[in-house]
Amino acid sequence: MTTLSFTKGHGTGNDFVLFSDPDGQIDLTPAQIRQLCDRHFGVGADGVIRAVRSKSIVEGAAILAEEPAAEWFMDYWNADGSPSEMCGNGIRVYVHYLIEQGFITPERRDTIPIGTRAGVKDVLPGVSGYTVDLGRWRPGGEYLVNARGLRVSRPGLGINLGNPHVVTVLSGDAKLDGLDLSQEPELGPLPEHGANVEFVVPEEPLLKDGVARIRMRVHERGAGETLSCGTGAAAAALAFRHWGGDQMPNSWSVEVPGGRLGVRMFPTEEGEHVSLSGPAALVYSGTVELA
Repeated sequence: MTTLSFTKGHGTGNDFVLFSDPDGQIDLTPAQIRQLCDRHFGVGADGVIRAVRSKSIVEGAAILAEEPAAEWFMDYWNADGSPSEMCGNGIRVYVHYLIEQGFITPERRDTIPIGTRAGVKDVLPGVSGYTVDLGRWRPGGEYLVNARGLRVSRPGLGINLGNPHVVTVLSGDAKLDGLDLSQEPELGPLPEHGANVEFVVPEEPLLKDGVARIRMRVHERGAGETLSCGTGAAAAALAFRHWGGDQMPNSWSVEVPGGRLGVRMFPTEEGEHVSLSGPAALVYSGTVELA
């Protein structure tokens, strides 16, 4: 048996088991990750995050070549034991964990570079949460989406934020609330590495004080339906802006079952970036025995 010290955290209900392994000496197996994330027989979570220094993980070599200041790597694993490229809620919770554990002590308004399998992401601590620059986004093609509760397949737009998403818009709250996402939605064509699938509707009114407002539910690849998905919220705002045309703003408020997230699109020298803002919380710490 392996005894693991852990902390439970969440960002708008998207929850994670975090543990410290600065020198990269603890390699959990997919079975152990599934055990940790099991909500009946384990701690329960949408994913597991290992706090490891970039120099101590194979993927960290490319990270340090890109940004030598990216000391820490977010080693993120889905609840089914598969690795994931990025997690918008997870990276905010991860930076909060690093600060609370004393691994980093940023000054006010310091941006913290964090290594991920999708490259370096810059995180800015704030008064009421954290903002992460998710970087450049890319369109990911068109799909047909089918899910329990939909009579016919709906068109979906692919958005890549380092991890893949497919977003589809529904006609109203009743359609959104009536979805059964206990079963993975069907996508055609099937993406090579799967995708997170977001279903979105506009709030009423859509525009308020220059900010567009939408509601979203999500089925996450490797986790099932979750209360929130940070990169999914960004993908939903990007897709809705695409469908809405030039009159759509670059500031968005996205309501998810676990709370509300802010999304903003902004120009950079290398192209348009998108940022995600929201809270991060650590709930409790403990130890667990792993087979």
